Amino acid sequence: MKPLAYRMRPKNLDEVVGQQHLIGPGKIIRRMVEARLLSSMILYGPPGIGKTSIASAIAGSTKYAFRKLNAATDSKKQLEQVAEEGKMSGTVILLLDEIHRLDKKKQDFLLPLLESGQIILIGATTENPYISISPAIRSRCQIFELKPLSTKDAATAIDRALTDKENGLGKYNVSLTEDAEKLLIEKGNGDLRATLNGLELAVLSTKQELKDAGKKDSDFKIDQKEMADSIQMKSQNFDAKGDGHYDLVSAFQKSIRGSDVDASLYYLARLVKSGDLISICRRLSVIAYEDIGLANPAAAQHAFVAIQAAQTLGFPEARIPLANAVIELALSPKSNSAMKGIDKALSDVRHKKTGSIPADLKDAHYSGAKKLGHGNGYIYPHAYPNDWIAQQYLPDKLIGTQYFDPKGNSKIEKGLKKQYQILRKMQAEKLNKVKRDK
Repeated sequence: MKPLAYRMRPKNLDEVVGQQHLIGPGKIIRRMVEARLLSSMILYGPPGIGKTSIASAIAGSTKYAFRKLNAATDSKKQLEQVAEEGKMSGTVILLLDEIHRLDKKKQDFLLPLLESGQIILIGATTENPYISISPAIRSRCQIFELKPLSTKDAATAIDRALTDKENGLGKYNVSLTEDAEKLLIEKGNGDLRATLNGLELAVLSTKQELKDAGKKDSDFKIDQKEMADSIQMKSQNFDAKGDGHYDLVSAFQKSIRGSDVDASLYYLARLVKSGDLISICRRLSVIAYEDIGLANPAAAQHAFVAIQAAQTLGFPEARIPLANAVIELALSPKSNSAMKGIDKALSDVRHKKTGSIPADLKDAHYSGAKKLGHGNGYIYPHAYPNDWIAQQYLPDKLIGTQYFDPKGNSKIEKGLKKQYQILRKMQAEKLNKVKRDK
């Protein structure tokens, strides 16, 4: 027998639980279906919140043929079979799961079929499509983000499953206590597939226990203890490549940036629980230079050492050096002046706000360079006191441009700021004198 979640899959949009921002009255997907003006789309969000359900409901509501393939495991030949079916019938809806794993050969095969409407593609992914899916596919699809299901949504699905005698568990005449339902929903953590399959396990295992004990099993009620004994679902859904992962890492960095040690440790704990050491180490490296930066350069060194220790130790011991690094980074003074400086310079480069490199800075290590004026007039700073002499480095068009704007949030950065301002002033005075002399 197929799992309960599969049997309860909706046949039309009215049976879909949640996602009313997409399939509710007057909303975009419902309007597309009712107008029979379907276009290819990508549905993304955490596991078990309705991507496959919406795809099958669209197919059921439109009466188009519906096929389901996996971009990672199904071959190009299977895509060709679906395409041939679309050619014969006019249109076929293809739910392509894990669309972020679609390789170039399959992508090149699909693109003209999407253009012609022979295949209406509904891509499903847990990854952020703006990051993980090729622009060629994205440009031919509308992108819809599915929202996590509410407690009310999950309760509605459970009630339907318990009362549906054809596809659900209605024939067992079973009900849940309020505490049991709350536990089931909580442990499902928004994953309706896991919730429904956990419900089925609880009902069937409790029924068997009653039968083995010689007790009457008609009209029975499952309490919290029986539910706890029956279900074994993860308390946290984690997909190392899914959109929930990006949200978690984002919260982790923002908590450290905001100097909230407790929140930082909490999100670190969630990442540690997921076992994703690579992401933790990479994000800590970014944080050390992006958010703490010149305000406390030593913190970046300490973070690097902690990361090396964590990678050497592995979990569970890796949590200890990681916690040390997180606490120090969260409590350190913050400065993003280095990042802002390079981003401002990059912006000028991207927008062609550039100019010719001063001739005296150009490479002079080849025959004929002097004839071109390259390197002529360059002043060697190490030949002067304090290894510094004022001369022009920026192109003419950019003279006076300031990219570095130190904040001075720590003694270290205050020192850098003071030195920067002194040198900048001396440089400007020298260049102004050269202009006047000309």
